[in-house]
Order: sequence, then structure tokens, then C-alpha cells
Amino acid sequence: MAQRIKRVIDTLPYAEYRTVAWLLGENKKTVQRIFQIRGWRVWKRKSGSRPRVQSLPSAATSPNERWATEMARVWFSMTPAMDCFTRELLGWQLSPTGNARAAEAALEEALNSRYGILGRALDDLTIRSDNGLVFTSRRYTRTVYRYGIKKEFIRPHTPQQNGMMERLIRSVKERYLWLHNFASLDEARQALGAWFRYYNEQRPHQALGMKTPRETYNLAA
Repeated sequence: MAQRIKRVIDTLPYAEYRTVAWLLGENKKTVQRIFQIRGWRVWKRKSGSRPRVQSLPSAATSPNERWATEMARVWFSMTPAMDCFTRELLGWQLSPTGNARAAEAALEEALNSRYGILGRALDDLTIRSDNGLVFTSRRYTRTVYRYGIKKEFIRPHTPQQNGMMERLIRSVKERYLWLHNFASLDEARQALGAWFRYYNEQRPHQALGMKTPRETYNLAA
């Protein structure tokens, strides 16, 4: 059996003993024991340190103190990044399937939007997210640290700790996405770009006490 197991893990080096047992139709405890005897180890992603927020909301006392990001699925994957003080949407990406590359691109767009260049953050900046595979991935983690940003994770099953981002996603779903059918991802990008400009430039944010005269609204947006 050891030779059969070795052939499987040579072909599928990331397969752990449960997968190998299933593929071979063998008892998983027997396969696990052979793994241990032979000293075979499968690759396992290190979780590393995840600095948790306590019970603090996703608020900030000044711009560029805390940003927030999230990945939402609505026919496609949407990854926005916002400033928790100004409530401004700084960067966003759409992709057929959400991945670390899309989250990385949203962050880089936010940096470019705020600072005018793509480089290390000029402030003591923290970005808050949930504990999803995208935001804990090595690729995304390297990108965040490369730009001099600190990571902050909400506690599991407490989306309210990223409340501003959750509220933004709810708004864009209820007030725009669910009211339209897009023929393609490109059409969705163009339409959402217009809505996000409205969100940043015209829509009043009550929590900030912003009041925009009604006549300045583009009500067709």
C-alpha cells in the first residue's frame, strides 16, 4: 500500500491523507499511519499571527488611519476598499471569481487614488478585513506589508466589526445591483464606476453630517 500511496502523493503533492485514502479506497487511519511511519508530510499553509480587533467598530479619527476591505459575491466578485473616516470608496475590483489578485488590485487602486502614486503608504495605516482565504493568503499579505500597511482582522462571525464595509456592500446591492441585469462583466464595471462616483461625490453620508443640496444629485445614477 505504501507504494500506491507514494504514487498518489508524487502526482498530487498537496493531497493530504484523507484525500489519498479516498482516492485509493483505503481506510483513512491506515493511510495516516503510513504517512507517519514514512515521515511523509503534506504542504500546509501557515496561519501566522492574526492581530484581532477587540470590540471596536470600523471607525477612525482621521483619514488614512484605518481602511476596510471585503469581498462580496453578486453574480461576480466585488472587492472594494474604503477609508473608514471619510467613507470614501478608494479602490474596487470586479472579477469572475474572487481571488487574491483582485484584492491586491483593489488595494493598489486605493493607494494610487489617495496618494497619487503607487508606493508605500505615507501614513500609519491599518487595513481591516475578515478572515477569508483571500485576505489571509500569502500573496495578499506580502502586498499589504510591501506597502507599509498593517493588517487587522475582525473576530470570526462578527461582521459588525467591519460594519462600514458591510453597509457599503448592502447599499450597492439594494440600491443598484439588484435593480439591474448586466450583459457582461465589462458592462457591470462601467455601470458600477458611475454609481461609485455618485456614492463618493454626491450621496450624503448621514453619520458624517454631510448635507448635499438635492439639486446637485444626479437622480438617474
